[in-house]
Amino acid sequence: MNDDELSRYSRQILLSEVDYDGQLKLTQSHAVIVGLGGLGSPVSLYLAAAGVGTLSLIDFDNVDDSNLQRQIVHRENNIGMAKVRSAEENLKALNHFVDIFAYDYNLSEQEFEAIIEKADVVIDCTDNFSTRFMLNRLCYAQKKPLISGAAIRWEGQLSTFDFRKDTSPCYQCLYKEDSGQELTCSENGVLAPVVGMVGSIQAIEAIKALLDKPTLTGKLMILDAYTMNIRTLNLKKDPHCPICSSN
Repeated sequence: MNDDELSRYSRQILLSEVDYDGQLKLTQSHAVIVGLGGLGSPVSLYLAAAGVGTLSLIDFDNVDDSNLQRQIVHRENNIGMAKVRSAEENLKALNHFVDIFAYDYNLSEQEFEAIIEKADVVIDCTDNFSTRFMLNRLCYAQKKPLISGAAIRWEGQLSTFDFRKDTSPCYQCLYKEDSGQELTCSENGVLAPVVGMVGSIQAIEAIKALLDKPTLTGKLMILDAYTMNIRTLNLKKDPHCPICSSN
């Protein structure tokens, strides 16, 4: 790191859990963010600000005016742009030291696999089960930590599936592929800061995973912003899980 980077990250380096070596590790790390909407916005902003050296951004949607209520990485002048291009522009304005790769089309599973192979952590900020299940399969197969979050209305939940550890459950231990109808913000609504809360915690979990610090592996955090009630539940491996079970 050069002097400018040391000055920029100095408050973070002061933390004994990070220090110089940890910050250097962050600058040499590669995080993949899938979805640049309500969750991916704070994740990308905080990982860029924290100095994670390489970010791969994946989203094939475009920015529209209804996104701006909660998708804080985008600006009014980005309406009509691909979300990853909008995010790339604004993240580079925040931290020019970060390398950004933007994928603005619907990737095949093989293309996802190739990107994840080069990553140190994957953050799932999507809003559909099919992509979540695919990321779970790919991250499990490649032993990459997966940070999964979701938010709707006043509620949010998140967990870390650290597949570097044999004891970690996976996303399919929590939800089965036939779980039923998925909820969307466009149909059910969401309070803007709720996605900020969940996304910020996802960013923290990603940084901790990169630094090999304790994460929410084997835990499920559930938050109710209306009552400000936050619960953390134990999440165990499903012995019959088709993805991570040894049976």
